[in-house]
Formats: sequence, C-alpha cells, structure tokens
Amino acid sequence: QVQLVESGGGLVQAGGSLRLSCAASGSIFNAMGWYRQVPGTQRELVAAITSGGSTNYADSVKGRFTISGDNAKNTVYLQMNSLKPEDTAVYYCRATKVIPTRSEYWGQGTQVFVSS
Repeated sequence: QVQLVESGGGLVQAGGSLRLSCAASGSIFNAMGWYRQVPGTQRELVAAITSGGSTNYADSVKGRFTISGDNAKNTVYLQMNSLKPEDTAVYYCRATKVIPTRSEYWGQGTQVFVSS
C-alpha cells in the first residue's frame, strides 16, 4: 500500500524558512513533487523532481525554493527560503509512477502559514 507522509509545515514570519519532507513507502516512483492549494483556488505545482534528478519549479518560487530527493530513503524535500505571505497554502506531496500502470498518489497535506 502506497503511503506519502508529509511533515515540516507550520507558521513562520515573512522572510523566514521552512523545510518540508515527504516520505514515500509502498512503491518506487519515477517522480515526486510538491503542490499547493489555497481554499477556493486550483492546486498548483510548486516544484517537482524526477528519479534522475531533473527539477522543475513554478516561476513564483524560483530562486527561493529548492527541491531535493533521497532515492535511498524514497523521500523528497522542499527547502523554502525567503517566504512570503502569498506562499501561505496547504502543501501536498505528489508521487507518480508508470510501472505497471501510470498512477499518481497524494499526501494528506501540510499547512504553511507565512505572516507579514
């Protein structure tokens, strides 16, 4: 059974930092990423990383956020620096695989609140 367990959210002042972690179990994934959602809006990509180490970032977080992965631990991290109030959202971990079938899995979400 696939599980994604997120941790690291919380309250931080603008300009501060947080580090999110997502530990996956139950399968091997070809890519993992972080998305975020504000109530009443669509969930949006924040950053993603493939098993080969290729990364992709939303323009709004480039230069401030860094995604990294530990394949041995099946864990992905999101280091968030220079946080802004507009980064406030629920952050979700997503994992995808293509074998035996194309599948995606989501974590339960972790709240990040950035105060001004």
